[in-house]
Amino acid sequence: MLKPIGVDKLLYTPVEAAHALGISRSAIYVLMANGDIPSVRIGASRRVPVEALRRYVAGLGDPADVRRPPRSAGRKPKQQSLWR
Repeated sequence: MLKPIGVDKLLYTPVEAAHALGISRSAIYVLMANGDIPSVRIGASRRVPVEALRRYVAGLGDPADVRRPPRSAGRKPKQQSLWR
């Protein structure tokens, strides 16, 4: 077994990339398929460049800027009774 030589990883597997972002494995595959996170193919393997993850996170914006939907947006419209 080789000893680590103190070099930071430049490419992550999709599972490692998902873990780094704190999302599910399937979510990273969706982001890669949509082109939101670019990936490279090396033989039969798919890898995600570290810089691609950094650019993706930087493009998300400030969480404080996210506006919440109005309280009524999630409520179902009141149904009318059939018995009037």
